[in-house]
Amino acid sequence: MPRRPMLSYLPIILTCSLGLLPGLTMAATGPAAAVDPRIGTGGAGHTFPGATVPFGMIQLSPDTAMPNFKHAYAWAAGYQYGDPTIMGFSHTHFSGSGHSDLGDVLVMPIAGAVRLDPGDPAKPGSGYRSRFSHNTEVEQAGYYAVTLSDYGIRAELTAGRRVGWHRYTFPKNQPAHVLLDLRPSIYDYPGKVLWARLRVRPDGTVSGCRMTRGWAPGRVLCFAMRFSQPMVSRTLYDRETNLIYKGFKGPGNQPVDHDAENGRALEGVFDFGKLQKPLLVKVSISPVSEANAIANLDKDGKGWNFDARRAEAMAAWNKALSVIDVSGTPNQRTQFYTSLYHAMLSPTLSMDVNSEYRGPDHGVHTAHGFDFYSTWSLWDVYRAQQPLMALLRPDLSSQFVRSLVAAQQHSPFGILPVWAYQGLETWCMIGYHAVPVIADAYMQGVRGFDADKALKAMIASATYGPYGDLADYMKLGYVPIDKEPEAASKTLEYAYDDWSLAQMARAMGKTRIAAEFEKRAANWRNVWDPKTGFMRAKLSDGKFRTPFDPTYAGYGSDYTEGNAWQYSWYVPQDVAGLIRAMGGDAKFVTKLDELFDAKVDPGHFKNVEDITGLIGWYAHGNEPSHHIAYLYDYAGAPWKTQQRLKQIMDSQYDARPDGLAGNDDLGQMSAWYIFTALGFYPVTPASNEYAIGRPFVPKAVIHLENGHTFTMVADHLDAAHPYVGKVTLNGKPLDRVYLRHADIVDGGVLHFTMQATPNRQWGRSVAGRPTSMSRYEP
Repeated sequence: MPRRPMLSYLPIILTCSLGLLPGLTMAATGPAAAVDPRIGTGGAGHTFPGATVPFGMIQLSPDTAMPNFKHAYAWAAGYQYGDPTIMGFSHTHFSGSGHSDLGDVLVMPIAGAVRLDPGDPAKPGSGYRSRFSHNTEVEQAGYYAVTLSDYGIRAELTAGRRVGWHRYTFPKNQPAHVLLDLRPSIYDYPGKVLWARLRVRPDGTVSGCRMTRGWAPGRVLCFAMRFSQPMVSRTLYDRETNLIYKGFKGPGNQPVDHDAENGRALEGVFDFGKLQKPLLVKVSISPVSEANAIANLDKDGKGWNFDARRAEAMAAWNKALSVIDVSGTPNQRTQFYTSLYHAMLSPTLSMDVNSEYRGPDHGVHTAHGFDFYSTWSLWDVYRAQQPLMALLRPDLSSQFVRSLVAAQQHSPFGILPVWAYQGLETWCMIGYHAVPVIADAYMQGVRGFDADKALKAMIASATYGPYGDLADYMKLGYVPIDKEPEAASKTLEYAYDDWSLAQMARAMGKTRIAAEFEKRAANWRNVWDPKTGFMRAKLSDGKFRTPFDPTYAGYGSDYTEGNAWQYSWYVPQDVAGLIRAMGGDAKFVTKLDELFDAKVDPGHFKNVEDITGLIGWYAHGNEPSHHIAYLYDYAGAPWKTQQRLKQIMDSQYDARPDGLAGNDDLGQMSAWYIFTALGFYPVTPASNEYAIGRPFVPKAVIHLENGHTFTMVADHLDAAHPYVGKVTLNGKPLDRVYLRHADIVDGGVLHFTMQATPNRQWGRSVAGRPTSMSRYEP
């Protein structure tokens, strides 16, 4: 969906009877102008449309619902495009996650009478939520605006790294209020808030904390809030005990009543009378303390110039996005730059201005010489999002690795993060995928961290027996299904993680360690069943579990969010070995075709939320499928990779709110798009190789941190020419279907000539195939 031009908002603005609203003349410029934050806010994308900066601590965004845990999946980011009302603006959100939490520090501006509960979205006026129209929304990188039609309030949001900025233009003839509700949370349920504190300080600063027992149990989030105009009065509420503390004027117009409250259901209403100019609100957060939140606000939240902060946010996005210059149609640029935008939202800064952060031990620690980042969906992002950051932003990749290792140092179990946010562990998903994130960064040449300490942390994670039954995996060579659920998936993923660890160890000269983990990397063979032609889980006695249905996915299966059709291709460290196991190139290609061409009723997966974006059994909406289309390259049929990639790009991505076929998963879906649009993809992170597919933009220039540029050019790129005819690298014919990492970072030009029919000769030879996956013999 093309972006609405700014002029299209003018009729709506005039009907609001609010006069000329602030900020509306500030059009987006540069690559940020191509970003459409609405993409993924509908359907299963689970993205948010609000304001943030690259990898920032604040994600200030509207929440249309914070439902209870039974119905929370669709609202994992707090916002669904099809909803008719907004219940407020909160300061923390995941982008594209398959699980939900956060939604901290919910703020709602109110004109006129104040209601203390959100109310029923189907019953206007039943609570403080308000109706809105998408026609009044403005969504830009670093900026969001909407008109709350029930109140006639124009709300604008922007953000810095640690501070969220609000600007509210109220009707001039009604009392203006700001409601702060510390009760709700995304993925809500009774008793989730364990305790909260809310206070109004003598200078008018509002601050507080709350602890929740959500996805990360015992999470503490603190905040500080200031207003550009003094309060006329304020009221603090404890809704659990029904205590009310009414504010009033004292000497010097200062509140003199009760100034703080502790409880589990706290609210505050701050009154400003009838305002003749916009009210600005600035809010900082801290995972450590109120004092740190105030310090963050003091340092990062100076002044009251909202438009300057908005311009800074846009400038931050333009700087980040300009790492790649992309040519193409408006639609191509929108999808590309929105994908790059989504890929640069996580991990998020989780450290205060004094360098303090909270670790997985719930203790407070200090970062020395680096910024601490958290929000790690590692089962997802190790595949493409983190390799993309290591390529584009090795400076940040170094910070990410140091953060992962720091978290391991503070872990009560001595292992790297699995799925962590705000420093705390959730134990969601499987594998020890911080290992390939670190290994891939090291192999790509990222430095600035202690490699020996990182390798020790990787080994500690790969040998911690209680985690995911690693004890049996190390003893038997596979995870037994009678001891551990999803055992086939765990065996396969552990084996790849082991291979990536071996790669880094060998590059560091640690040959004994490398040999040990290279041997473990061959454990995938222990769950390969040649009789059925699928990966299967085994029992402790070495027998495959029966009965077996390769189409079954769900509770109690051998697999994680998938079935045998999807997981049997997961041997990225040894695709050549997998091809041999399946009977050679022709049989491998035939089975890949069966995967994509199967007639599958989507209802087959109705009880598995994450399996979406089906093309046959291929499920692009979930990560285990992401490398599969590129596997034709390894069997000498790259034209089929090109064909399947077009199928995927045409059906799984679009520039509209429901334009993502599945959860963006903290940028993994978007990073897949970026790599694929450029014409290559890291099937095996830590191999320093990228399988070549086909491009989907006519030209892209990557500005590398070392000062070099790598340019991709595609001639005749249109619907009539879907196949690669020939490829040159720096003017010389490229006789292989992969790029080496050095080909990119050394700078140069990758030139595709597209044609109408497949080139069945290019990439057929074994010598021309990706080489890093052919070293293990049966």
